[in-house]
Amino acid sequence: MAHNLTEDENAVVLTPGASTATASVIWLHGLGADGHDFVPLVPQLRLPASLHVRFIFPHAPVRPVTLNHGFRMRAWYDLMGIAADAPEDAAGVAQSAAIVDGYIGRERDAGIPVKRIVIAGFSQGGAIALYAGLRFPEALAGVLALSTYLPLRDRLAAEASSANRNTPILMCHGNQDPVVPLALGERSRDLLLRLGYSIQWNEYPMRHELCPVQVHDIALWLARLLG
Repeated sequence: MAHNLTEDENAVVLTPGASTATASVIWLHGLGADGHDFVPLVPQLRLPASLHVRFIFPHAPVRPVTLNHGFRMRAWYDLMGIAADAPEDAAGVAQSAAIVDGYIGRERDAGIPVKRIVIAGFSQGGAIALYAGLRFPEALAGVLALSTYLPLRDRLAAEASSANRNTPILMCHGNQDPVVPLALGERSRDLLLRLGYSIQWNEYPMRHELCPVQVHDIALWLARLLG
C-alpha cells in the first residue's frame, strides 16, 4: 500500500496515496527517538490497500530524563528507573496521554470513527499507548504495546474506561530484552488479565527491538482488526 508522507514539528503522517483514509494507527516511538523511527516499518507490514490506513507518528516533547543524568531528549515522560518499584512521573504520563487524546480527536474530526483507530507504541511509547488507550472514553479498535509495561498500574482499576474494557490488546516482548525486562511486561500482562482485559501475548527470541516474525504478526493483527 503506497502512502504520501507529510510532516510538521509535531508528527510524521503517512496517508493512503490513492484513497481516503478510513482507519488510523497512532504510533508512539520510544525514549530518545522521534516520529520518524517507525515510518520505515509501514511498507514492511504490507497491509492491503483496501484497509485505507493513515499512520500518525507523533514526536514526544523534549524534556530532561533523570535516568539519563538529566540529559534533554524526546521522552513521553521522565524516567527515574526501570524497576517495578521505581518512582513514576504521573504528570508527564498524563500530559502525553492528553497528546494522544488530541490525535484521536483530530482523526475523529477528519471522519475516522474511533472504533477504527488503533493506538500503538514501542517501549515508552507503548506505556503511553496502554495508559491512554485503556482510559479513553470511547471504544478503540485496539492497543498495540511493544516491548513495554503498564505505567501507574495501581491506578488503572479506578481510572479505566468501561468503553475499552473489551478492546483487543496485543503485547509483544523479547525474552532477551535488557532495557525493559521481560518480567515487567509479564507483570503488566498478568495485571491486565486479572482485571479482565483481552490480551494476546507474543514473546520472541530478541532484545529491545522488532524482529521479522513479529512484524508479520503485527500485520496480521492489524488486518484482522481493521479489515
